[in-house]
Amino acid sequence: MLQARTREGDVYDHLDRDWVQCHACGHDCRIPPGARGVCKVRFNEAGRLLVPWGYVAGVQCDPVEKKPFFHAWPGALAFSFGMLGCDLHCAYCQNWVTSQALRDPAAVGAPQDVTPDDLADAALRQGARLVVSTYNEPLITAEWAVEVFQAARQRGLATAFVSNGNATPQVLDYLAPWIDCYKVDLKSFDDRQYRKLGGRLQPILDTIAALYQRGIWLEIVTLLIPGFNDSDRELEQLTAFVASVSPNVPWHVTAFHKDYRLRDPSDTTAADLLRAAAIGHHAGLRFVYAGNQPGSVGDLEDTRCAACGTLLIARHGYHVRSYRLTSQGRCPDCDATVPGRWDQCFQGQIADRPFVPHDRTRLRMI
Repeated sequence: MLQARTREGDVYDHLDRDWVQCHACGHDCRIPPGARGVCKVRFNEAGRLLVPWGYVAGVQCDPVEKKPFFHAWPGALAFSFGMLGCDLHCAYCQNWVTSQALRDPAAVGAPQDVTPDDLADAALRQGARLVVSTYNEPLITAEWAVEVFQAARQRGLATAFVSNGNATPQVLDYLAPWIDCYKVDLKSFDDRQYRKLGGRLQPILDTIAALYQRGIWLEIVTLLIPGFNDSDRELEQLTAFVASVSPNVPWHVTAFHKDYRLRDPSDTTAADLLRAAAIGHHAGLRFVYAGNQPGSVGDLEDTRCAACGTLLIARHGYHVRSYRLTSQGRCPDCDATVPGRWDQCFQGQIADRPFVPHDRTRLRMI
């Protein structure tokens, strides 16, 4: 099914003897004729790298806070689409039905033919503020994402990636003109743990620094998994790195729950999140959030002014309860600039939970 839904890629080099080198993700796969990359969706056909094209595995309308972006158009609707495949194989993946569709026979994601204009028009009909490539790893479908983002930009929509961050300089150069926001999952600060997931730590760290340097709005998420990445020492190293890129980068620490193949660790508690958040604040991070435990983490769902502590945006889960930023994105009390991507005024909230767009579009939810 997928081989018929391809076109020649853009982010690769030709090598000798009809080999190619793909630069879509940090694996930088060198692929002989007739073979596939680590992601299993980019493959070499007679010296040409063919890449996913012309389909989605489904769509969903999400509050932008679910992505999570807390400093990008609060309350906005994020029209989210995904394809199939991933360059990692995390045992706790919550989107495994699409990301692991080519590795796991139990994954049942299937392609649905669609055009970039179809997606952009559907986003407009739903009242979306931005279009987001997510659910599988969007780096390995970068060419398709750029085509969709171009259609979205023509309609005045913003664009974003929700990604593991395992990028290369080549793919970031390719994406940069067409992407507004980028959420990176920083899954651990231990290279040994990253290798268990099928990757390496350094490319993710390089991506985080490169995104910030390119001026793309960046937020970072760490899913806190007991026994995997939750030691004080690791969290101290992780948050110190984020602060070294910029103390203004929002860091979200979110709660793990048993999913897919990872059934051994206990679920993350609110106390675990509060401990991790305190470490992030101690490292100098100005915007630290705790997720997946609505109402149980104090004010760690809210945005406060880093200069004076004024409550600027109050939240409960994905619901924006109040909004006090000025039209210039500043604190109304001390006039400090709050880093992010803001509208001149709060536009209201279409939904505070995901919903299926089947009522007004022909696209299927994942």
